[in-house]
Amino acid sequence: MRILTRLALLLTMVVGSAVQASTNIENIRVWLAPDNVRLVFDLSAPVEHNLFMLDNPRRLVLDVKNARLDLDVGKLGLAKGPIAGVRTGKRDGGMRLVLDLSADVSPKSFQLKPNDQYGHRLVLDLDTGQEKAVAPAVRSPQPDPKGPLRDIVVAVDAGHGGEDPGALGPGRIREKNVVLAIAREVARLINAEPGYRAELIRSGDYYVSLRGRTLKARKTNADLFVSIHADAARDKRAKGASVWVLSGRGATSEMGRWLASKENSADLIGGVGSVSLEDKDEVLASVLLDMSMTASQSSSREVAKRVHDNIAGFARMHKPYVEQAGFVVLKSPDIPSILVETGFISNPQEAEKLSSGRYQRQMAQAIFRGVKAHFWERPPAMTRVAEMKRSGSVVAAAERTYKVMSGDTLSVIAVRNGVSLDELRKANELRGDRIRVGQVLRIPAS
Repeated sequence: MRILTRLALLLTMVVGSAVQASTNIENIRVWLAPDNVRLVFDLSAPVEHNLFMLDNPRRLVLDVKNARLDLDVGKLGLAKGPIAGVRTGKRDGGMRLVLDLSADVSPKSFQLKPNDQYGHRLVLDLDTGQEKAVAPAVRSPQPDPKGPLRDIVVAVDAGHGGEDPGALGPGRIREKNVVLAIAREVARLINAEPGYRAELIRSGDYYVSLRGRTLKARKTNADLFVSIHADAARDKRAKGASVWVLSGRGATSEMGRWLASKENSADLIGGVGSVSLEDKDEVLASVLLDMSMTASQSSSREVAKRVHDNIAGFARMHKPYVEQAGFVVLKSPDIPSILVETGFISNPQEAEKLSSGRYQRQMAQAIFRGVKAHFWERPPAMTRVAEMKRSGSVVAAAERTYKVMSGDTLSVIAVRNGVSLDELRKANELRGDRIRVGQVLRIPAS
């Protein structure tokens, strides 16, 4: 009996020891953004942790229970931005990470469950608020009619980023990298065009929240928000690009959220003359917001149709029309917004195209031409583009397109539109003369 008791006691100790065994912190990944630092701890199992601030000197402490860290944190590049230094140590059988701070931060932490790419993770976000301090808190009023002309501002949003890679394709091609390359090219084209200025929502490999993306667009006083993504599906045969605008249901739910939020109601709504909803009664605020949302959706559909047709000129489209959904990034009530799915990165053939610099430039050109054509047709008041159109200083600024019909040849289309065959090839990045029925060709200015 004594032997059995001792064996039971020994077994209990072994089991207890296994329960208390340390969780391995297998890696730490760091993402540096203009207004945020994110640390991601890759774990062998979930953990208990505690996060708190200390003063004199100012520092942030993260205690992780029953955890072991064998990494050299000095090689992680943490001593940047608001972090002046980093130290690690042991605390009650666990791990303690101390971040010496050189600026104020708002920290938060949370855990993530395993996904297709990573296991258990502990995420530590340090919000520095630097961009918020520089940028205006609300949309500024429209320019004084007697004041100087302004550029048209286009917010270009590369989806995902940082810890969020987006969709993964063959050869581990990542959506976040593909769409950033396209977004940068779109921004380059916009900035090279007189009367325009591009604002990249994400200029590097870091994460920006969905609401944070629209907030940044509003802070830049954007006239248009363009979000760029790459689709994915379990069926690898799925293919085709698509262009999206906000659905009616999504607009209704966003109006309700805005009217219920005191923070939002203090913002200026640019689409109805830059007025605040804060001092308006519920009925008037609802009417003003509805006017702004209606105008924004109308412009969104117009620019989306142009971009859709341009992409259809060289790529397969998932649907022959602009699609609608309640995507969060499309919900700004006073900024026309579109979302471009550049193709299915889960499809091997489309993934190969999306990883090609030439195809990325084609996609960027299609988006840019749609944006430019839209604003030439409807330039905002007191902009340089509006003045150029009024004065006639820019001729044929709006892009012409031609949809290929049965029996057409490239040479016939060139003659019919008064351009050379070489110019037509160059404008559409064609290597030969092969075209297909339904293809939309860009006709360059003669």
